[in-house]
Amino acid sequence: MEAEGKIQSSSSSGGGGGAVSGPIRRVLLISAGASHSVALLSGNVVCSWGRGEDGQLGHGDAEDRFSPTQLSALDDLDIVSVTSGADHTTAYSKSQMQVYSWGWGDFGRLGHGNSSDLFSPQPIKALQGLRIKQIACGDSHCLAVTMEGEVKSWGRNQNGQLGLGTTEDSLVPRNIEAFQGIPVKMVAAGAEHTAAVTEDGELYGWGWGRYGNLGLGDRFDRLLPGKVSTVEGEKMVLVACGWRHTISVSSSGSLYTYGWSKYGQLGHGDFEDHLIPHKLESLRDSQISQISGGWRHTMALTTDGELYGWGWNKFGQVGVGDSIDHCSPVQVKFPLDQKVVNISCGWRHTLAVTDRQNVFSWGRGTNGQLGHGECVDRNVPKIIEALSTDGSSGQNIAASKVDISSEKTWVSPTQRYAIVPNENQERGQTEALFGASDVNVPENDGKRIRI
Repeated sequence: MEAEGKIQSSSSSGGGGGAVSGPIRRVLLISAGASHSVALLSGNVVCSWGRGEDGQLGHGDAEDRFSPTQLSALDDLDIVSVTSGADHTTAYSKSQMQVYSWGWGDFGRLGHGNSSDLFSPQPIKALQGLRIKQIACGDSHCLAVTMEGEVKSWGRNQNGQLGLGTTEDSLVPRNIEAFQGIPVKMVAAGAEHTAAVTEDGELYGWGWGRYGNLGLGDRFDRLLPGKVSTVEGEKMVLVACGWRHTISVSSSGSLYTYGWSKYGQLGHGDFEDHLIPHKLESLRDSQISQISGGWRHTMALTTDGELYGWGWNKFGQVGVGDSIDHCSPVQVKFPLDQKVVNISCGWRHTLAVTDRQNVFSWGRGTNGQLGHGECVDRNVPKIIEALSTDGSSGQNIAASKVDISSEKTWVSPTQRYAIVPNENQERGQTEALFGASDVNVPENDGKRIRI
């Protein structure tokens, strides 16, 4: 379909190059972080927008972008996948067999052997030459699955989320030896926990487990992958992690959730935690084809292209027209009854691509992460015209020009930030059980302040 109309090509804040006009491009992949978004377009073009304070947009500065901006540093690198962590991003080049990362570098989550922030993409040397099947990024750790089914992990490890048998952070990717001889199909990363599905359909969990989010029947951490007991005869094919909850899909298309449910993010009609995978009965008549977990909300896509959301909804991130938490799935409606083909949950916002090749976003918009050229929250899907067929189809977007060899892209975190405690730290139900508040749960949008 021919593109209809044009939009503003530069963001309302920050730098970047001038407007460029190019061929029609369709969005192949989307990925939402804490407060930023990334998209891979046809032609191996990567765009990013939203919060840029930690370099997670990759445009060489710390500015927010309110509209999709082409990450020109990755042009001509044959990028085939992009994945957002909370405040960092990764991309994979198939032809160069190279993983790139950028953004907030604390705890070694970028994999470059240090804790420095990066404001433009740099190759992770330890992964050079590997054929990567999938990358997963959590709050402060990452994992990569090779085509051979091996798993590498790096970043923060205070609760064992790297699966290495220790609680020591890893500044570079390391092999998870526990999966030796067990080919892994995919992995998922939460705040401080990790899940995996093997090629044989077995489900594993490790890391921080206080809410039962490992699915192992208790509230204990695991430093090594533990096998989850699932329903007899059900093999798992998909897994996703929210902040403190986990979602999986079986080969029959059934959806299971477990872990933290204070905001209804498990979708079982209540606010009770589940320590083992619990089938979502309300969607038993639907076959689930895709899942995504946000900070405290969940999205599930059916094979019919219907999208359902539930959980925390303060900013409208569930997308059903209100700001009320939902403890059961509610269908998200799109103009012209468009079917959804791709979804991604950020912390407080959600992205979706439809069969008409339109991209929609909703939820928190304070840093421009919705890509609408503004910083307004939305509680129903709104089209991102710059990336959509019913818009300018990627023909008129801003482009950033960054020299990825520049040493200025490296910044030590001690030069930029002081870590400050959150005055409104959330006190979960496990305080009574464990005698301490969860100091790692942020409540507002700003976690750090400039020194």
